[in-house]
Amino acid sequence: MAASEVPETLDLAPANLHIAAMLIETELTPNPATIKFLPGQAVMGNGTRDFATPEEAEASPLADALFGLGDVTGVFFGGDFISVTIAPGSEWRDVKPDVLSILLEHFSANMPLFAPGSAADISVPLDDDSFGDDPQDAEIVAQIRDLIDTRVRPAVANDGGDIIYRGFDKGTVFLKMQGACAGCPSSSATLKNGIEQLLKHYVPEVTEVRAV
Repeated sequence: MAASEVPETLDLAPANLHIAAMLIETELTPNPATIKFLPGQAVMGNGTRDFATPEEAEASPLADALFGLGDVTGVFFGGDFISVTIAPGSEWRDVKPDVLSILLEHFSANMPLFAPGSAADISVPLDDDSFGDDPQDAEIVAQIRDLIDTRVRPAVANDGGDIIYRGFDKGTVFLKMQGACAGCPSSSATLKNGIEQLLKHYVPEVTEVRAV
């Protein structure tokens, strides 16, 4: 479980953003490079969106601004949170005030999450690295997807990340890790000791789980 930190408050002049202050809560995640920020309101609402490069972040003014800090290497939008990952060698004590300032300005001003006139807010996961499932495995795949959506993803979201189903082939389940899960030192253990054991228990056809 993620350990909560003391909520942090930034005060801005009312003339600037028409408010005196806004509370942004932060939570640690299992990945020391990633912190989960909760603005106290919906972010994506439904679905998630992962930004792994500055080019991908151009679809979102908020993600683009966070990448613009220079130390940020990943931004993840969840239902009611934003996870931010910083580069090796960067220190959260230096980066966090700037991240909080950007988030505060964005949500206080009710700025759009995605660029106007685009379809960037569609939260359907990209299929560029997915595997074509065999139609004969349809029932197995349905069981796997249901377990991931109902048992795995809610727990992972609490730690500031997400896990997306990518495919099933000859007993192997392929999953993509996002947000705090990507690059987390404990992600391999979570994948093998947690998710793999869960799927094997409920779906005997599953023999292995791999990250893609």
